[in-house]
Amino acid sequence: MTNNSTCSNDADLKSYYAITYTLILIPGLIGNTLALWVFYGYMKETKRAVIFMINLAIADLSQVLSLPLRIFYYLTGTWEFGGGLCMLCFYLKYVNMYASIYFLVCISVRRFLFLMYPFKFSDCKRVCDVYISIVGWVVVCIGCLPFPLLRLHQNVKNTCFVDLPVKDVDLPISIAMMTIGELLGFVTPLLIILYCSWKTILSLKERNSASHDLGEKKKALKMILTCALVFLICFAPYHISFPLDFFVKTKKIENKCVQKVISVFHAVALCLASLNSCVDPVIYYFTTNEFRRRLSRQDLQDSIQLHNLSYVKKHPRTEPMGQGIDS
Repeated sequence: MTNNSTCSNDADLKSYYAITYTLILIPGLIGNTLALWVFYGYMKETKRAVIFMINLAIADLSQVLSLPLRIFYYLTGTWEFGGGLCMLCFYLKYVNMYASIYFLVCISVRRFLFLMYPFKFSDCKRVCDVYISIVGWVVVCIGCLPFPLLRLHQNVKNTCFVDLPVKDVDLPISIAMMTIGELLGFVTPLLIILYCSWKTILSLKERNSASHDLGEKKKALKMILTCALVFLICFAPYHISFPLDFFVKTKKIENKCVQKVISVFHAVALCLASLNSCVDPVIYYFTTNEFRRRLSRQDLQDSIQLHNLSYVKKHPRTEPMGQGIDS
């Protein structure tokens, strides 16, 4: 029995992708759609990183909307939608992932700054957050360009995503690219969130804090620590597996069994990274009072009634001719 037959089974990995993405699809779609609806509803009530939360929900929802094509590919084993759409979906996967990382950092930093320097940042205008978000999207979109540029889809028909071959790159260049990507895309954001967590924990130990300040600090710490936890669960495995998988695809690692282990680990890591789109709405619910209030039964009914009333005012029903005069 050869090493290839004992150590490799791509069909199992594709089934794993299809099942996992199917489980993520519906909760991610519902959760992020609800999140956008809630954030739009109380956008004028708070300055606490709501713009960043909206952008995070947009990034997650965009990733979720691409999942049906991924599920179809992994179930059928063939891509029938053209190379351009394949590369777009492949590219957006990384754009949305690193946009999520960027906005999780922005949320953590904003909560930290409001907490530690309330007088300095209490008057910070929301337009600043809009500009920061635009800059973030531009930087992420440019930074993720190497992912599609290193693929050779034009030489392979009816394949996409994990089956796309990788251009042959010299080892020093590969190591340099991996190092820059890991440092800027994961290590630096994680250190920022951990620093915010550490400073917030230290502020909780101050004895001169009022009870109101203590409550606000605990809320901020819960949000920041939750963002850090998402990083470690959803993004740390991927950023460990990504360089290894790159070296497998570029044939720098040739042992078949080692390739299989790395491929399985990378598949699990990719699905954990996609799981972020389901986890973020849970973060909103358990760490944001306004989010829970908007989704409470009474507020939900009031919002629906208000929406229906607004719709009726904008679209009045016209009565049939001859009615309403003699009654």
